[in-house]
Amino acid sequence: MSAHTPQVRLNSGTTIPQLGFGVFKVEPSDTQRVVEQALAAGYRHIDTATGYNNEREVGAALRASGIPRDEIFLTTKLRNDHHRDGDVAAAFERSLEALGVDFLDLYLIHWPLPASDRYITTWRTFEGFFRDGRAKAIGVSNFLVEHLTRLLDETEVVPAVNQVELHPIFQQRELRAFHERAGIVTEAWGPLGQSKYDLFTLAPIQAAAGAHGVTPAQVVLRWHLQTGNVVIPKTTSPERMAQNIDLFGFELTDSEMRAIDELDENRRVGGDPSQVN
Repeated sequence: MSAHTPQVRLNSGTTIPQLGFGVFKVEPSDTQRVVEQALAAGYRHIDTATGYNNEREVGAALRASGIPRDEIFLTTKLRNDHHRDGDVAAAFERSLEALGVDFLDLYLIHWPLPASDRYITTWRTFEGFFRDGRAKAIGVSNFLVEHLTRLLDETEVVPAVNQVELHPIFQQRELRAFHERAGIVTEAWGPLGQSKYDLFTLAPIQAAAGAHGVTPAQVVLRWHLQTGNVVIPKTTSPERMAQNIDLFGFELTDSEMRAIDELDENRRVGGDPSQVN
């Protein structure tokens, strides 16, 4: 792994590299090549999902890399229809088979799907994967405070991670504070806003990029790291892969951090978990 990538301790007792590589919307035909390039660039934390339809190709890349399994942190997620239909145990087995691994470092419920009201039952099945060691940590994605509160009240294992939309105009302050109190790590998807707003033209980000001689994307990813988020940028460009992991030769000042903090508009660019069903 990149010698500089910090490790964040999870409540499971394991650690997660704070910087990883995501493969959302990477075409299956491109995935093996892209993940091999990411591993060659130094990433050792790969984030996929059954719903991305590229688990098999991620697994092929891991094997082709020759990197020992215990040096790679691997996350996948339960697809929504398997969650709705209660097909959880079989779906977990299929993910292991597709990825070609005996265990996952982190397994996530992808969305709470509140209308189907199955996430408590699903989580109890996840607790079994954790207890038998086939999932070294279990967590959730896109859960709101109300979903987490119920989960903590009605089940035994506290989620290790909640992976949520998080970027400078949607900073999830209330949710992050809840995570802090509960011992849940915040992981940011869409950390660069998924190109759905002009993030890189915002003055505080441009000013910090100029001051440090780095790209606006590097500034935003560095902001995530200094905020304490685990972050999983996605790109298919080898040049941007290299830039996105090259975050440890500079540090944002307190005033630069505050200026980016002040960009928060509490504005989503992705789906609202209370309405995704």
